[in-house]
Amino acid sequence: MKTCSISQINRRHFLGTAGAIGAGMTFGLAPTIAAESRKKIPIGLQLYSLRVECQKDLPGMLVEVSKIGYKGVEFAGYHNRTAKELRKMLDDNGLVAEGTHTPYESIQGDKLKETIEFNHTIGNKFLIVPWMNETKSRDEWMARAKLFNDVAEKLKPEGMWVGYHAHAHDFHKIGDVSAWDLFFGNTNKEVIMQLDTSNCRDGGADPVEVLKKYPGRARTIHIKSHGAGPEAVIPEGDINWKEVFAFCEGQGKTEWYVVEHETSKNPLDAVKRTFESLKSLEKV
Repeated sequence: MKTCSISQINRRHFLGTAGAIGAGMTFGLAPTIAAESRKKIPIGLQLYSLRVECQKDLPGMLVEVSKIGYKGVEFAGYHNRTAKELRKMLDDNGLVAEGTHTPYESIQGDKLKETIEFNHTIGNKFLIVPWMNETKSRDEWMARAKLFNDVAEKLKPEGMWVGYHAHAHDFHKIGDVSAWDLFFGNTNKEVIMQLDTSNCRDGGADPVEVLKKYPGRARTIHIKSHGAGPEAVIPEGDINWKEVFAFCEGQGKTEWYVVEHETSKNPLDAVKRTFESLKSLEKV
């Protein structure tokens, strides 16, 4: 089945061209979540949250992100910077590259070697494909699963992992199974399942149920509020954060919580408020 080009998608286009404090107590979550936590998971920021700001002043934004308290960043485009330049910016600010959203094409064929070299330089081990076109073809999803399995094998000697990031259409059904289950049900455990809690809800699925179906696969996860408006931060909205955190800190084997806030009129303020709210939940 023919699908639209990946380059037509807003986030994919961005990748190509870019080359609350007391909320926990209000919602009654902080004491319960803290009591059930098994480990502290570092907090990273998906830089797509600050996409316009990073286009204008990437070095300045990395300074601000570090000041807030984030331990790492996940890139969504490199803003015409070389890998060495990016690594120096990270090192200067005490940050690590905890992931990259790297285009689907970049893990295929001869491009993979270049992608590996780039990510070795910036110190990143998680290569996450942020988008694949929606298709109702089971064969196409099976072919994608095979590709990711093959790439995962090639990355093992490099100490790297490949993964796929959730969007709403991934939870739409193809016959009696969702595209997400068709894909992850046919990929090896080495292929990372980067769930996005909000996108999952947009697709009509329950993040907790999705996580529990694939223990050990969510090595990184996008934690994002859903259902409470464009300025909402965790734990506002309709996601069962107690269960999400308990899973990630237990059988989930999650290595990074990745904050992403895409909808605020003041993006830097939104990622600050999110971090402070996570601190109030004793996640920092």
